[in-house]
Amino acid sequence: MEHSGGEHHRPHMVGFLLIPDFSMMAFTSAVEPLRIANRLAGKELYGWPVIAKDGAPIRASNGIVIAPDMSTAEVQRASAYSRPLDMVVVCAGINVEQFRDDEVFGWLRRLERLGADVCAVCTGAWVLARAGLLRGYSCAIHWENLPGFQETFPDIEVSSDLFEVDRNRLTCSGGTAALDMMLHLIREQHGQELATKVSEQCLVDRIRSGSDRQRLPVGARLGVHNPKLVAAVELMEANLQEPLSQDELAQHVSLSRRQLERLFRKHLGRAPAQYYLEIRLERARQLLYQSDLAIVDLALACGFVSASHFSKCYREMYGKSPREERAVAH
Repeated sequence: MEHSGGEHHRPHMVGFLLIPDFSMMAFTSAVEPLRIANRLAGKELYGWPVIAKDGAPIRASNGIVIAPDMSTAEVQRASAYSRPLDMVVVCAGINVEQFRDDEVFGWLRRLERLGADVCAVCTGAWVLARAGLLRGYSCAIHWENLPGFQETFPDIEVSSDLFEVDRNRLTCSGGTAALDMMLHLIREQHGQELATKVSEQCLVDRIRSGSDRQRLPVGARLGVHNPKLVAAVELMEANLQEPLSQDELAQHVSLSRRQLERLFRKHLGRAPAQYYLEIRLERARQLLYQSDLAIVDLALACGFVSASHFSKCYREMYGKSPREERAVAH
């Protein structure tokens, strides 16, 4: 990332490439800090052209339609004479797994070769990965899309952090994490004081670091405070491909099997085995929507010994088979 240095006469141009069904929250959370920085600085530090492949209005996942400023072709024509963008931010959202557009991928690679920083918000890292722009880089993506991303791109280092900065690649997990990533950019380019003032204008009580967690801690998520129960659930979530036995879980949290059973029934209303099965099936459902894994491979990735057993459990929980679910997803 370039510091503003002596280029005060030229704003830092951050182009936002919108992918169909992009997240409006992530998009606006990334744009607004730049606008506020300009206002507080009293000068145009940043510009933010909005880009769509064909330049036509594009719909967000919430149904709101945005009219872009230019098409990718117009940006490319401008790049024949100079670098038109200092940074390009890919804004994606739901159904990103189905997005495949070689022209867009080539356009992104060309901008990167011209020296633009390449960034992504929400599920935009999926687009960068498809374009071959994350090889050798670490990235962040929304926690809900993390399992599918890991299975589809096993060679790319992906984290559950709020955002990742790896040289000229900036990626964030979505939602308000885009605000934190842009505050990081403003701080790097124009100092802590301006970044703090921008965060105060956004009514943010602190600037979160990239390593902050995306999701609430298990206890807060489930509304429980028993440390042994929280530890048991964390162990389950960390061991989905090779599930631990109930005896192993109990041993890890220093309880008897019967004590563990009582704890789960009291606080979560079901046996440990049932709860474990539910979170494995939830992971499987995410993978059905987010990956092209064969059903048998998907079953193994979620700790099931066979596709038939997996299908039986899946139908009992969701009322349809994995194949039927995948047909809906695609």
